[in-house]
Amino acid sequence: MNTLKGKKIAILTEDGFEEVELTSPREALINAGAEVFIVSPKSNHVKAKSGDDWSKEYKVDIPLSEAGVSEFDALVLPGGVINPDKLRTNKEAVKFIQTFFKDNKPVAAICHGPQLLINADTIRNKKITSVKAIEVDLKNAGAVWEDKEVVVDGNLVTSRTPDDLPAFNQSTIELIAQSKHNS
Repeated sequence: MNTLKGKKIAILTEDGFEEVELTSPREALINAGAEVFIVSPKSNHVKAKSGDDWSKEYKVDIPLSEAGVSEFDALVLPGGVINPDKLRTNKEAVKFIQTFFKDNKPVAAICHGPQLLINADTIRNKKITSVKAIEVDLKNAGAVWEDKEVVVDGNLVTSRTPDDLPAFNQSTIELIAQSKHNS
């Protein structure tokens, strides 16, 4: 299945991401023919969490300081509690996210990942879902929060938890395939 052949996808993350929320979308995107790159403010490796426990390290493909939005067709934001909390106070990471929205490129965020969209000020009046823990935060930022396994609003795909990964991955692939952007 080469639906996404020629597409380049950035996964923006920091230490403390929920492992399966990076590995599952990455695998699905690669299987659909995309090239997928881990982008991070860290330059060598990022460390995953699996539930409450620290897990494996993953190689950073492109340091955030060297990543240009123009190089990518879409952005994936995995969750985890620590990861978005670190990224949302990083001005460079917030600007990176904002530029995907400004350029109308697909963005997919799962679990706590949508927290980053609050700091990027990109969700006012957007239909969105997330892990229940940040529902009020998203509503306070002007989002229209829905309790569904996946919500697509324009070029934004969001999901709640790892249980929703099959729907999240499928919707993300479909949105990127329909996107008019090529890196």
